[in-house]
Amino acid sequence: MLNYELSYVKKQGQEIRTVFEDLASLRMTVFREYPYLYEGSLDYERQYLETYALSERALLFAVYKGEQMVGATTCIPLRDETAPIRQPFALAGWELDKLFYFGESLLLPPYRGQGLGHRFFDEREAWARSFGTYQKACFYAVERPDDHPLRPADYRSNEAFWKKRGYAKYPNLQTSLSWPDPGETESTPKPLVCWMRDL
Repeated sequence: MLNYELSYVKKQGQEIRTVFEDLASLRMTVFREYPYLYEGSLDYERQYLETYALSERALLFAVYKGEQMVGATTCIPLRDETAPIRQPFALAGWELDKLFYFGESLLLPPYRGQGLGHRFFDEREAWARSFGTYQKACFYAVERPDDHPLRPADYRSNEAFWKKRGYAKYPNLQTSLSWPDPGETESTPKPLVCWMRDL
């Protein structure tokens, strides 16, 4: 059941800059968790945000409890994403202008399990469909080995949730992004695998 004390905000394109600090803080908090294990930096966050702010069709859907951003999700035409995100699709012969890319889905722990994960997908899928030109939605998920030393004993993958939403894994569409794990100062490449569905 959704928490009706929450409020919802949509930002498009350049408007996303107005909530940069909230989004950066949320990303650096949630992505420290397994499996991302991301040691965030404001410089990286600024570069990441600018990609979305420069795309007129990019969307941020955010959840607030009072003044605090407690959840957020983003999406953007794949054509407007960075080269490491686009390139595997281009090399495999996909038509980039038919694909909409889904960025992060972030929720602080107290707000999970209330249906907001589905709301995030609903909002992004509806946004992508609203243009009438995109055929598929896609995103990447980081892959960590099952025996990773920082994997929590009670960790549950989101794969079952994504499959229920109609997404399928495309192992032939892979990329890598680099970031430092918590406690590290050097960035190392992390493998990411695509998931996709028809819109």
